[in-house]
Amino acid sequence: MQTPLTPPQRAPYSAIVDRPPLVLPEGKRLAVWVIVNVEHWHHAGAMPRAVLPPPMGQPLLPDVPNWAWHEYGMRVGFWRFVDVLRERGIVPTLAINGSVCRQYPRIAAAAHELGWEFMGHGYLQGPMHKVEDQRAAIRDTIEAIREATGRAPRGWESPGLTETGATLDWLAEAGIEYVADWVLDDQPTYLRTAHGPVTSVPYTVEINDVVISAVQQQRSDELFVRGKLQFDRLYRDSAASARVMAISVHPYLTGVPHRIAALESLCDYIAGHDGAVFHTGEQIHDWFATQRRPES
Repeated sequence: MQTPLTPPQRAPYSAIVDRPPLVLPEGKRLAVWVIVNVEHWHHAGAMPRAVLPPPMGQPLLPDVPNWAWHEYGMRVGFWRFVDVLRERGIVPTLAINGSVCRQYPRIAAAAHELGWEFMGHGYLQGPMHKVEDQRAAIRDTIEAIREATGRAPRGWESPGLTETGATLDWLAEAGIEYVADWVLDDQPTYLRTAHGPVTSVPYTVEINDVVISAVQQQRSDELFVRGKLQFDRLYRDSAASARVMAISVHPYLTGVPHRIAALESLCDYIAGHDGAVFHTGEQIHDWFATQRRPES
């Protein structure tokens, strides 16, 4: 394989003020996508993150308290998301590990029945840099989602947004059309790969409960407080050219009793604005394709 492109080569610099305006249909101006991240934390390995530090600083396996912290999200928190989004008529994008489709088929089946978009999120939760055969993991993820839904995913979010130099080329090779790893803009953009352009749909590390709740350990209502500020500014900016806002949540974080109201309040606040529309990742990808063509 030829030397992979560098990130600046894949995403050449573009100032938002220099671009022709983007226009959403039906008078809308801000597309908001909700991403529900559902992950498989294998009990035999170190947990991807922890709520409790190991006793005396010595990691222990199995890590029952931190595995169970995450497992709560699969047993309870996910179903709170189902209720919140269904009651509001919001169809989210489900970023799902391929292994979830097989280890937690009840979750995959429920999301499919509700018409949620499935987006690849790696096969097992862990950085792409540690995956021995990325091509196989990508292929296995796509196949697991195809088995669960009847069709292959069009989008991809790498675990932890991690990519090696060649990941994007392998995703394009496998037929992935858009990615959420490149958090560099308020509008979609095209990324260059060895197999043609892939769309970067704006994702977020700011309106993201991993950062807010697990890393920064903010108050339980911070998703709403920060999300409202984010929305208000993007809504103002979108008067000149359409924007995209992402809200990223995980069942074991926002799905707990003391945080779920923040998601409810944020969704209700956004829904109160006529110029905002809830879209899935693939809807944003398809709309952008009508607005811009990739450079040859």
